[in-house]
Amino acid sequence: MRGAGDELTVGERIAFYRARRGYTQVQLANLVGRGADWLSKIERGERQIRNVETLTELAKVLRVTLAELLGQPVLLEDEDQQDDIPAVRDALMAPRRLSRMLYPTAPSGGAIDPSRAARLVEYLWADYQRGKLGRVVASLPSLITTAQRLEDLAADRSDGERRLCWATSARTHHLAATTLSKVGEADLAWIAAERAMRAADESDDPLVLASAARAATHALLAVGRFEDAMNLGETAASWLAPSVKAGEPQALSLYGMFHLRTAVAAARHQDRSATVELLDRAANAASLLGMDANYWQTGFGPTKVELHRLSASLDLGDIAHVAEHGRNVETENLPAERRVTHLIDVARALGHLAKDSEAFDLLLTAERTAPQLVRHNPAVRETVKTMYRRAPVTGGGRSSELRAFALRCSAIR
Repeated sequence: MRGAGDELTVGERIAFYRARRGYTQVQLANLVGRGADWLSKIERGERQIRNVETLTELAKVLRVTLAELLGQPVLLEDEDQQDDIPAVRDALMAPRRLSRMLYPTAPSGGAIDPSRAARLVEYLWADYQRGKLGRVVASLPSLITTAQRLEDLAADRSDGERRLCWATSARTHHLAATTLSKVGEADLAWIAAERAMRAADESDDPLVLASAARAATHALLAVGRFEDAMNLGETAASWLAPSVKAGEPQALSLYGMFHLRTAVAAARHQDRSATVELLDRAANAASLLGMDANYWQTGFGPTKVELHRLSASLDLGDIAHVAEHGRNVETENLPAERRVTHLIDVARALGHLAKDSEAFDLLLTAERTAPQLVRHNPAVRETVKTMYRRAPVTGGGRSSELRAFALRCSAIR
């Protein structure tokens, strides 16, 4: 249940589900190819799991989702203490989207201007990249409803407007999928990504389809389906290859992004050689592009490749490398969302090394840039829990600043 309290660490959740399944520590450890002492330290919080692949294996054995081990999403409240995720869910799960045969008549409503709807979607994409998650989430329910109406009306429009209707729906559902993945709503993200792909198919625009496929790779990564994410990313990159050869910079940016997403999937799958090869392909695409650009909200270019090298290193367990080199990358020319994601990665690496003061400073910097991106990030929440639990107790309590930050991130009550 969202917002029902999430103070357990990953290790404590593993212990909870292990006991629920009736496994001893020895039995569960053997099932994932580890020792009982390793699992005991994980459950007691003396050691952290540093790669998602191991968590995914544990989730499969315990018959729970990856999200259940990582912790359920907490309330995504905006400045007015409004949480609009349930409204997004309602919009995505509207019964009339299930069948055009059962619901052949579009609901009544005012006229819709596809061009105006398309501009609004792009405006909200810009908000997302600025880290304004609350504003995006608050807008998504009406945006999704508008996209659904555009789909219903598409058949009666001119050919150009028909394609625009479907492209706008694809962009809307892509935005929903990306936003929902960012705040830990993995199952909803997959629904939105599937809707984005379906609409993109109807748009007859190869770049719209390629962009929507990015949403699906995000959703697959969020639920721990790394091989599927690699397959989709590689398929989409191959499909885009002719446009890349034609020298289209937008296609080149999307092509490079698919290699970055598949590199992340390979890293989380602990396939080091594939990770390096995919990152090198992305670097070649970035070199051909010649700059850090933001076609289709990719932010793709040489800098983003470098950030993904560090992110992949974190997933592969090269913690010291990320901690040492992460702060040396200049990210000022990238969107706020990407800059903050990088700061979180470096803070996580420092946290794994118990350099909590340095990690906390980076998290505070990230929070000043985009508060909602930090406060609603599941990885931040887990890092802060660990930092808070091992912080020294002085004068009857832990650091008031750390405690306040932990409360803002819903890591403690």
